[in-house]
Amino acid sequence: MEISTDSIKELREKCGAGIMDCRAALIETQGDLGKAAELLKERGCAKAAKKADRTTANGLVETYIHTGGRIGAMVELNCETDFVARTEEFKHLARDIAMQIAAMNPSYILADQIPAGFEIPEGEVISLMDQSFIKDPSKTIKDLIVDVIARTGENVRVNRFSRFEIGVYTE
Repeated sequence: MEISTDSIKELREKCGAGIMDCRAALIETQGDLGKAAELLKERGCAKAAKKADRTTANGLVETYIHTGGRIGAMVELNCETDFVARTEEFKHLARDIAMQIAAMNPSYILADQIPAGFEIPEGEVISLMDQSFIKDPSKTIKDLIVDVIARTGENVRVNRFSRFEIGVYTE
């Protein structure tokens, strides 16, 4: 089957995957853009799982101060190399995660860090990775990170975060 360069370009813009990966996905799905996008997403998750054990000794600390200066957040986002840490995509991800922390006030990074027997208020998601992204509720924070892992080829993880709000004291 012949795949047009316009189809490859459209899929690449939608998913951010490499040209050859987009071409292969389109061939495998007989040119169906929707199915090809899903296939690339699945492959991205598989790539992320393979990279999960790799050391993340580089990265950056990003902050977000909400309008009015009453709420702020700081996040340490790590990756494998300083090359990726300096990319605009990585910086943008860190900024979005800091904004998410300021807006949604998660208590933990991962759900498995929640202590046994801890009462979670009904309807609340207190682990950052499981929260719906405030800019696109169809994605979770984990989905955002997996997308960046698939595009950069490096492991990315949130190491720690802190949130501050005027008049609210937490230990």
